[in-house]
Amino acid sequence: MEQLSVRALQERLAAPGAPPVILDVREGWEVQHCALPRTTHIPMGQIPDRITELQTDQEIVVVCHHGVRSHHVAQFLEQQGFTRLYNLRGGIDAWAREIDPTMATY
Repeated sequence: MEQLSVRALQERLAAPGAPPVILDVREGWEVQHCALPRTTHIPMGQIPDRITELQTDQEIVVVCHHGVRSHHVAQFLEQQGFTRLYNLRGGIDAWAREIDPTMATY
């Protein structure tokens, strides 16, 4: 697993080609408050039961509020054989502060 800055994610999303899967592991109420577009939402506690919804060879950027839960999920996925994992450093909060200041924060 690698750490990915919000600026690096912004560049990846703007680049040609298939974008990475953005896996948002926050709770539903958090996602309703603010979220990146086109994310796959699976709350952290549901990852073990819903892991088959993800492909082990997909490029996956795991996102949470500040980057702690997503780091734990990325570690878990790595142990399950996923190979192209990134943890969004600073989470959605960093995205709102550095990339999209119009995004709601909490």
